Amino acid sequence: MKPTRAISYFLVIGATMFGAACSTTGTGTGASSTSGSGTGASTGATSGTSATGAGNSGAGTGGVGATAGASSAGTSGTAGTSGAPASSGTTAVTGADAAGAAGGTSGGGGATDMNAFMGTFATMPDATFLLTAASSNLLELQAGQMAAQKATSASVKKFAQMMVDHHTKATQQLQTIAKPLGVVPSQALMPIHQAMLDQLTTKSAGKQFDEAYMDAMETAHTMDIAMFEVKSKGAETPTVQTFATKTLPMLRSHRTMAGELEKKVD
Repeated sequence: MKPTRAISYFLVIGATMFGAACSTTGTGTGASSTSGSGTGASTGATSGTSATGAGNSGAGTGGVGATAGASSAGTSGTAGTSGAPASSGTTAVTGADAAGAAGGTSGGGGATDMNAFMGTFATMPDATFLLTAASSNLLELQAGQMAAQKATSASVKKFAQMMVDHHTKATQQLQTIAKPLGVVPSQALMPIHQAMLDQLTTKSAGKQFDEAYMDAMETAHTMDIAMFEVKSKGAETPTVQTFATKTLPMLRSHRTMAGELEKKVD
C-alpha cells in the first residue's frame, strides 16, 4: 500500500469513529430529564467548563406527569439554578423552578421587561404557564386588597372587589389542575408581577392611585390574555388547554372594563 493511500485510509477511519462518538451524544434519556412513562429528551447543553446545567429544557413524554422547566442563561454562563428538569407527576415543580423562564430571557435582566416576558409565551411549558398564571392571580388579589384601602373612586373599589372575588375562584380552579401535574404554585410573586405591585405601593391614595391601579389592571390582563390564548390553542395537557379556554372570556371582560375605567379616572 502506498503511503498516500495509507494516510487517506486512516483519515477516513478516524473521521468515521469521531462522527460515531458525536452521534451518541444526547440520544439517551438525558441526566436531567425523566417522564411518567416515556423518555424525556434533554436539549440542555453545557459549554466549556463554567456552564453548569445551562438551558436544561427536558420535555417529558409521559402524559400528564410530564412537566418542564426552562432556564435563562445569564452572562456568567451559569444558569443551572433557574432551570428545572422535566419530572414525573410525583415530583413537585415549584414557583422558583420557573421564575427564570417566566421572568425574562436574559438571565434575570429581563425579569421585569413586559416584551421579553411575553416573548416566552410561545414556547412556555404547561408547568411554567400554571405557575405564571398563579402569580398573576396573586397580583390581582394583592392589588385589589390595596385598592380597597387606597382607591377613592367607587367604581374602582367595586372593580377591585370583583378582581379579588374572581381571581380567588380562578386560583382554586388552577390548583385542582396543577396538583395532579405535580405543580406547586409559590406564595411569592414572580419578578414582573412584583414590579407592578411595587409601583402601586408608591402611589398616593386617591386619584393618583386610581389611575395607576386601573392602568396596571389593563396591562396585567393584556399579558394574561396573550398567555392564555397560546395555551388555549396548544397546551401539552388537555386539562390545561380546557382551563385556558374557559378562563379567556373572563380575562377579556376584565380587560375591557379596566380600559373603560382607566379612561374615566384618567
